[in-house]
Amino acid sequence: MLHDNPPLIGVAMSKKHYTNPGVKENRTFSINIPTSDMVVVTDYCGLHSGSKVDKSKEFEIFYGDLGTAPMIKECSVNIECKLINIKEFKNTELFIGEIIEIYSDEKYITDKKPDVKEFDSFICLMPNGPYWKIGDYLAEAYEVGTSYKPKK
Repeated sequence: MLHDNPPLIGVAMSKKHYTNPGVKENRTFSINIPTSDMVVVTDYCGLHSGSKVDKSKEFEIFYGDLGTAPMIKECSVNIECKLINIKEFKNTELFIGEIIEIYSDEKYITDKKPDVKEFDSFICLMPNGPYWKIGDYLAEAYEVGTSYKPKK
């Protein structure tokens, strides 16, 4: 998350990615959080360019309110974004988007809140892996530090 009001999020991608021109043309993008049982197909998608392989055939695709940012139904969370800005770097483009809507199946919600443990998500430590499952609850943000005593 880059900002909370409006809610902004950023995604950095190599300028070589097949996705980038579509983001620029449609001015939208999505972030899809896969579950750990999707690690093989997710890795497959990372190994193949969309210019050569139609990876959308591997998933059930849906569209949200914006109508141009494809999202993956099998993922635990889908974040639909309207492109706000692009920051250029030598080999990378940072796409900054305003979060328009967040989609999630009810099985990932507990007491009307996202249940991260149920997401069963993973991350890839860049640049070359490995994949790691996201772990357990640690502490409450903006609360755990209230008991800290600074060094004098």
